[in-house]
Amino acid sequence: MAEEKKKRLKGFAKVVAKEVEVLNTIEQFKEDFKDSELKILLNAKDGKYAALLVIDKGKVYVESIENNPKANIKKKNAGWDGFLEAKMQLFVELLGGGDISTGSIIWKILTFRIKIKGIKSVLTLLKLFEYE
Repeated sequence: MAEEKKKRLKGFAKVVAKEVEVLNTIEQFKEDFKDSELKILLNAKDGKYAALLVIDKGKVYVESIENNPKANIKKKNAGWDGFLEAKMQLFVELLGGGDISTGSIIWKILTFRIKIKGIKSVLTLLKLFEYE
């Protein structure tokens, strides 16, 4: 019973999980990512929890990680391959399928509203949203 409480998602991770875990029911997703092992950390700067998006051999799931202290979300502690950090409002726009252009994303990166590390892994997020 104690393990179930540990796995319970909190905050931002819960929102991300609702958006991406539907992919587990799509056969094309399972086929496309059957050989992939990838971890992408999505950190909402103004939230208490970050979401670690894990793609493991055709299955996707989300773990919540407390983002304070900052050491919790460092690469050596969380083990991520890609990192995306922005304010919660921007993630809501991205996950909600709002009209976000590539130009506006690039502008937000250049003006330091979005922080990305491991861009190749983070670009996998674009592929994930093509299935929905």
